[in-house]
Amino acid sequence: MGKLDNKIAVITGSATGIGQATVELFASEGATVLCADVNTDELQKTVESVQQNGGKAEAYELDVSSEDSAISFANQVKEKYGKIDVLFNNAGIDEEGGKVHEYPVELFDRIISVDLRGTFLCSKYLLPLMMENGGSIINTSSMSGQAADLDRSGYNAAKGGIRNFTKAMAIDYARDGIRVNSIAPGTIETPLIDTLAGTKQDDMGQKFREANKWITPLGRLGEPKEIATVALFLASDDSSYVTGEDITVDGGIMAYTWPGKMLIEEKWKKTTE
Repeated sequence: MGKLDNKIAVITGSATGIGQATVELFASEGATVLCADVNTDELQKTVESVQQNGGKAEAYELDVSSEDSAISFANQVKEKYGKIDVLFNNAGIDEEGGKVHEYPVELFDRIISVDLRGTFLCSKYLLPLMMENGGSIINTSSMSGQAADLDRSGYNAAKGGIRNFTKAMAIDYARDGIRVNSIAPGTIETPLIDTLAGTKQDDMGQKFREANKWITPLGRLGEPKEIATVALFLASDDSSYVTGEDITVDGGIMAYTWPGKMLIEEKWKKTTE
């Protein structure tokens, strides 16, 4: 018996990375997973892989930043299933843009539109499908919504907004039996990290990963499944009294105030070797 038997779960940004890992885990726990993404080629691969392993998954093209796309998707789900039990607002983008006076307005608008507005739109139009029976909404925030990054103010603003938007929804819908929480990942080994910092094969990508190994108390980057397991906890009855929370999953980075001796002491760095 799975933790999500007979549940209908929607996961946005489900083609790769955290979304893909969560699709696979939710399906293995008995959910029918409605997988939504703009990357339809990779999305289809994810869905086919789940189906080949006996899971239930369907692919839907969705641009979370578009109100028309969100409405169309919600209507399709309503027509076919009439309800959903879980919504994981996971779709998001990130890109450096420079300091604020240099930051391109179009980049700021695009990140806010996908990350924050997308979370709002999908919640707005899919929430009615939860109102009768209750359910769980999970949003992807970030440790970058709790503290700031150099040259990434748009992403910081979007993820900080998601963190508080989560709390607002948790209050709004608690009496409807709908729990709303967010997950704040640290640096996770995903295609987005490959794009932002370089792959494991690139010189810059290798340097980035080495730096993260010693600045992260657990000594490594996270894996997508390590976020998926937290999403499963929040989606299932295991978290029946948890709402309005932002759960940090970052290997310990947000546990310290400044890197201090980690910058100086060779012994600390060598513990990851």
